[in-house]
Amino acid sequence: MKVKIFDENHEKDLEKAINDFLEDDIELIDIKYQVSIGVFGEEQVYCFSAMVIYK
Repeated sequence: MKVKIFDENHEKDLEKAINDFLEDDIELIDIKYQVSIGVFGEEQVYCFSAMVIYK
């Protein structure tokens, strides 16, 4: 069993990275998804991440 971690600033970038990875011949077990938000002054910074568990 292996894991691959993805971390992107935009949800569409995360989606593309995971879809590109899943095009390889792997046996997918699970995907864990998370969103984090940080506030710096008046700016909100989002972090979209996922852990893909596969064989």
